[in-house]
Amino acid sequence: MTSSTRVWRPDWPCGLGTMRAHKRGGGDPTYRIDDAGRHWRGIRTPEGPATLVLHVAPRDGAVHAEAWGPGAAWVLEGVPDLLGAGDDWSGFDPLEHPVLVDARRRHPHVRAGRTGLVMEALVPAILEQKVTGQEAFAGYRMLVRRYGERAPGPGPAMDLWVQPTAEDLRRVPSWEWLRMHVDHARSRAVVTVARVADAMERLADLPGDEVERRLCTIPGIGRWTAAEVRQRALGDPDAVSFGDYHVAKDVGWALTGTPFDDAEMEAYLEPWRPHRGRVVRLLYAAGHRRPRHGARMAPRTHLPARVTRT
Repeated sequence: MTSSTRVWRPDWPCGLGTMRAHKRGGGDPTYRIDDAGRHWRGIRTPEGPATLVLHVAPRDGAVHAEAWGPGAAWVLEGVPDLLGAGDDWSGFDPLEHPVLVDARRRHPHVRAGRTGLVMEALVPAILEQKVTGQEAFAGYRMLVRRYGERAPGPGPAMDLWVQPTAEDLRRVPSWEWLRMHVDHARSRAVVTVARVADAMERLADLPGDEVERRLCTIPGIGRWTAAEVRQRALGDPDAVSFGDYHVAKDVGWALTGTPFDDAEMEAYLEPWRPHRGRVVRLLYAAGHRRPRHGARMAPRTHLPARVTRT
């Protein structure tokens, strides 16, 4: 299979850090980083599956992209947005908060990327609801390997996969979801959005608040899931993952020295609207995470054991 290529020269020192937001755990079948440091992704586009590989030339900072498959032209066209070219910092003000002033000074090129692919972000976000990362990532891996497909071109050699189609998600039997460690509440939400996948994808053209409002009308989807979609599919600088186990505590610890709950974080971040999510992104870029002292949450044991890979 022949490939298509593109060389893009951003006007800032562009790395591939924004890509990592799309990696769902260390064993994500749709994401690989090879020995040369190139980032590979298997992507389901509106024009079909695609394999995309990116690397940045150290000499001049040019981004070299190569893609295979029916969706190759689509993913190459979207490379600048994927790496944050459309992220607009206009209007952001650290408001003289010393932590944010320092974080902005040390990380002036932090960008939010945008895929424009709602279902790609929504399905794994649903699987990550209210469970440990270990359990969520294991379920996602099994789902992709059992019901997805090999990525085009060099995808099989890279063991690179593409997420299942909406039609395939609708056909997954209820007992198979349980074998993949996905309970009824989450599998029902995945099947529900798969039934209206075309409408879901059209949300990418709407403002973030409206995307959240519409997603939250679907049973099984709340603010946390909507924010995860807004961050990845829209590159929304105002999206904050309210309801996350760590985010409010980390933000409070970084900005005040005392962990927040969600309500406290929401009130404290209000002066930075519409850049509240940007504040969180800057804090994490600068390494501001509270010390972890508590025991890690254990995975549930009442669901069936892992299914054999195919």
